[in-house]
Amino acid sequence: MNHEKSEFLGAAFRAAMLAGDFIRRNLGTISKDEIDIKEASDFVTHIDRESEQIIIKIIREKFPHHRFLAEESLKETPAGSYRWIIDPLDGTTNYIHGYPVFSLSIALQFNEEIITGIVFDPLRDEVFTAEKGKGAFLNGKKITVSAVSDMANSLIATGFPFRRRKLIDPYLKVFKNIFNRVSDIRRAGSAALDLAHVACGRCDGFFEIALGPWDIAAGSLLIREAGGIITDFAGGGDYLLTGNVVTATPVIYGEMLKEVKSVFRQIIDK
Repeated sequence: MNHEKSEFLGAAFRAAMLAGDFIRRNLGTISKDEIDIKEASDFVTHIDRESEQIIIKIIREKFPHHRFLAEESLKETPAGSYRWIIDPLDGTTNYIHGYPVFSLSIALQFNEEIITGIVFDPLRDEVFTAEKGKGAFLNGKKITVSAVSDMANSLIATGFPFRRRKLIDPYLKVFKNIFNRVSDIRRAGSAALDLAHVACGRCDGFFEIALGPWDIAAGSLLIREAGGIITDFAGGGDYLLTGNVVTATPVIYGEMLKEVKSVFRQIIDK
């Protein structure tokens, strides 16, 4: 990484590297007996849990008084203090199947605002980083959202609402409406990585329903620092609470939000 790192980003970077190496080395080693079901279609393995403990241990050694919101263990309230929001393995279903799309995500929140974020793709050795007001970077090189000129030429990422399957019909309606207006749509299975790919211009927009705050936190800062727009389905900033996200380049964001709101107007953020 070429740009200077703060103490916060330095700790997150060290944690991400160690946890990412652990995830990469253990790919393909999980047996069926080692897979637990949190809820329908939502899985967790000892790899998730051990990755999370690696991250928490490294950060806690550096910042013993900070709090944590981690997907598999700690759910400490921020109370206006520093809180780390961690997804130790985003794309667990992919990982279980050996499908090569997964990541880990680490963000630092202060007074309800994300100030540091890192998304690490251990298979491609790609580290996406951002600090508030300092820009977004991929392996130390500054990144920006794409310069797509209109929605018809855009590539959009999404995720299916497997945690809220009752919303599949309105989701598919939005999917159809957006699909008919863009170049193509991708569903890769790691929301944190999807957000990072929007930030670096590989995709031009992204939308998903019912994500966890750990899926979104780091990626949301990447998007903003790379010049993109990210909101909830109502166009506000409550995506960490609602889990409903729409993000895109400034050129197509308005049209993306319009398509989402046209369908979800009656059930937005419930």
